[in-house]
Amino acid sequence: MSDSAEHHAAADEAMHISSIPRITVHCFCLSDSTMQVAEAAIEDRRMAKAHLKVDTGGIPAAIETFAQAPTPNLIIVETSGQKEELISSLDRLAEYCDAGTKVIVIGDVNDVTLYRDLISRGVSEYLIAPITVFQLIGSIGNLYNDPESEPLGRTIAFFGVKGGCGASTVAHNGAWALARNFQSEVALADLDLPFGTAGLDYNQDPLQGVFEAVSSPERLDETYLDRILSRCNDHLSLLAAPATLERTYDHSEKTFEQLLETMQASTPHVVLDVPHAWNAWVKHTLETVDEVVLVAEPDLANLRNAKNTVDILKQLRPNDRKPHLIMNKVNVPKRPEIKPEEFAGALGLQVQASIPFEPQLFGTAANNGQMIGEVDGKHAIATMFEDLAQSISGKAQPSKAARPGLGALLSKLKLKTG
Repeated sequence: MSDSAEHHAAADEAMHISSIPRITVHCFCLSDSTMQVAEAAIEDRRMAKAHLKVDTGGIPAAIETFAQAPTPNLIIVETSGQKEELISSLDRLAEYCDAGTKVIVIGDVNDVTLYRDLISRGVSEYLIAPITVFQLIGSIGNLYNDPESEPLGRTIAFFGVKGGCGASTVAHNGAWALARNFQSEVALADLDLPFGTAGLDYNQDPLQGVFEAVSSPERLDETYLDRILSRCNDHLSLLAAPATLERTYDHSEKTFEQLLETMQASTPHVVLDVPHAWNAWVKHTLETVDEVVLVAEPDLANLRNAKNTVDILKQLRPNDRKPHLIMNKVNVPKRPEIKPEEFAGALGLQVQASIPFEPQLFGTAANNGQMIGEVDGKHAIATMFEDLAQSISGKAQPSKAARPGLGALLSKLKLKTG
């Protein structure tokens, strides 16, 4: 085939490849040719939203890496050698893979039996080397753009049971920790349109955000969403609230439904900062998300509201996991408080984190447009947000070797087991 014919064939192949959503991909190569293909894929426009990291070492390097760190959305490993050795190595790698992680294997053995064995073990695709850039990108696209597959993203709603209890601050820090610690793509939507603070907390002032997304449902797709998302860092994007009172925001029950579906289709983790209100759309949102995080202060009014909220969530979500409970602003000087364990016991829940009242730390972060982990990454509260991120993400806890000092802090955070 001539160079011109090869170019046209490649162009035809590329036309049918969809853009890759916001996923994290880690590729472990053995050969220079595969390394060059992976590096070329990074530059392709279809991979613009994805984060692809390329290393050498094949499966052994992958095992060494993920024995100490959470796995990305997709692992790509190149292998060479006998079938038995490949199967054994993949079984060892599987011990460190988080739920939901997909695996593509690139090998030099063209064997239908091997292919069937790999698929039966949960491998998503087996590619025979040498591969092309379009083969690699196309294989990734097939995994994440299948209309019959489950949505890519998990939706996590943070809801304060009483105004002023700090649910937005907890949501913003939790989302930031999830993006940084797990190198996972996170999109945060600030649904408090008149008074939202996410733009201030992340030091962002975008011209467009949630209001534009829900005001033009006929335009809302992944391309439009990309344009109005504000990038906070490598792995965190923000859909900000307008935070103005020039108009009223009277939403119907399903106003945000299409927005959440669109965000789920392209981002592994969607964090929702839900305002303290009770109307049709708030109720519908809390009913339909994957995880609910309740934030409360340890006083009687919060307890009453939390009890009402938990009771209605039991009715709305009878087959789902119980909500996570975060106690915030604990140990305010001279304030009579309900002990967090007693508070949680009255709700039939466990305290996931008791965040102490630290006005200097939180005030400094708010005024600087920073997260707690940026102000003082070694503070115990920063570690609480890291562990909260782990529990809501469903990802495996990094090993103690990767996170020194964690044992001493576990007593401050009671991870949910039910």
